Amino acid sequence: MLYTEIDSPLGQLLLTGRPAAGVPGGTALTSLSVPGQKNGLLAQPDWHREPAAFAEAERQLTAYFAGESKDFTLTLAPQGTEFRQRVWAALDTVPYGATTSYGELAARVGASRAAVRAVGGAVGANPLLVLRPCHRVIGADGSLTGYAGGLDRKRLLLALESAD
Repeated sequence: MLYTEIDSPLGQLLLTGRPAAGVPGGTALTSLSVPGQKNGLLAQPDWHREPAAFAEAERQLTAYFAGESKDFTLTLAPQGTEFRQRVWAALDTVPYGATTSYGELAARVGASRAAVRAVGGAVGANPLLVLRPCHRVIGADGSLTGYAGGLDRKRLLLALESAD
């Protein structure tokens, strides 16, 4: 596993990835974790620190946090069930500066209303915070609901996007 750490307004971000031929920078991202994140990763002794492998990700994240970019064009390769992969891909369709509810997200992936809890579980298990914008998912009543990185970080990200 390759990794690097970069500074951000959310704290030190831990990015992990795997070598991938034909991918800009040669690395497909597998996770982005923030300090204290629920189920977040911590660097392991057998991982290899390779900042250069994440140069493009760092550039895009820096531009995003500076309000200079709204989209990410990185190769993402998270591990998850087919259902989770569908939910995570649906997160990519939530526009910058917009929000959606868990119920609306369930409808996007063709899940029943009864599956909203499973959709919430998949959103909560998103291993690529910020890059896959799970912070844009809110309660049906407009309330801020859980965020693996903490509600303060969710508020910060939503405020960043609404400031545009």
